[in-house]
Amino acid sequence: MITMDNIIREGNPTLRSVAKEVALPLSNEDIKLGEDMMEFLHNSQDPVKAEELGLRGGVGLAAPQLDISKRIIAVHVPNGDLENPEPTLSAVMYNPKILSHSVQDACLGEGEGCLSVDREVPGYVVRHNKITLSYVDVSGIKQKIRLKNYEAIVVQHEIDHLNGVMFYDHIDSENPYALKDGVLVIE
Repeated sequence: MITMDNIIREGNPTLRSVAKEVALPLSNEDIKLGEDMMEFLHNSQDPVKAEELGLRGGVGLAAPQLDISKRIIAVHVPNGDLENPEPTLSAVMYNPKILSHSVQDACLGEGEGCLSVDREVPGYVVRHNKITLSYVDVSGIKQKIRLKNYEAIVVQHEIDHLNGVMFYDHIDSENPYALKDGVLVIE
């Protein structure tokens, strides 16, 4: 089971390296890693389990954050509706790749955080508002999906980890809350 002790923190060189493609067909080891990553996200979002295991809440996790240089991400985005707790996006993605993106940019009003960063980093992290993405699912089937708003931002954050990019690399160091005209701020 993955805990916070397994997650490497900023300063570790793996977080600044480009991860390697996952070999297909998927190995049992890579499938198990994806399952473990998803289990971590579920546990981190469960208030009782998170407290019991000392987990910070997360909606995404990338293999490089576990010091594993492979292009694997897990995302589990809850919809915030207690009546219908079905997530808006829940997938383990192998070799995810952004095929296209919108001209429109967006950012989260409260900024971004990261399980590998143990400090507040103020500022807007500007990303594409919409993306078209391809990836291989756990069954080895190639998928293509379109995402927008929060889900698109989460996936871009995780894909950045596969490319050695940290979220704060996107923040304007001179003026962290500067935004160009037309950037959508998602609250």
